[in-house]
Amino acid sequence: MVEAKARRAAETNRAFVPVRDLNLRSRWQDEARVRQKNTLPRRWARRGSRPSAPKDQRTAHAYIFGAICPEKGKGAGLVMPRCDTSAIYEHLKEISRIVDPGAHAVLILDGAGWHIAHDLVVPDNITLLTLPACAPELNPVENVWQFLRDNWLGDRIFTSYDDILDRCCEAWKRFVAQPWLIMSIGLRKWAYRL
Repeated sequence: MVEAKARRAAETNRAFVPVRDLNLRSRWQDEARVRQKNTLPRRWARRGSRPSAPKDQRTAHAYIFGAICPEKGKGAGLVMPRCDTSAIYEHLKEISRIVDPGAHAVLILDGAGWHIAHDLVVPDNITLLTLPACAPELNPVENVWQFLRDNWLGDRIFTSYDDILDRCCEAWKRFVAQPWLIMSIGLRKWAYRL
């Protein structure tokens, strides 16, 4: 799919460039809501016992926008108060900033309304490629969210909205500081066969 899209783009510009000569990098993008009414991760306990877990009923929340490049072990993320076209535009600018000079990022994402909005401005070094509908298992960033919740965001009570922001930023920074972890969670054999 990426190869066909690159060929079409090259033919449109009336200059054919073989795909192997293009400096393409696939990146995966998704967003996740983190809220005070948090999820409960699995925990080990003695058989027959019921371990206690904190649960909050307040409703403050924030969104983590994350993109990973499993080939290079890189990630770009933002924590935003809402999920809309302006938020995804800011995230695209952040992704564009970390794309290597002379490279082009093929950003693979789901078909959410703010990803395909007509007024969304996409930077020149990024091409958006949407996944099929109802197939979140194809996006490795879904596994990143599960990892963050299981290890750093779940099973806690956030005291305020600012606490949610701080914990989300801290969790994302800890995640991207470990390139081997991005590679381990994000690499998919089928995605890199061209």
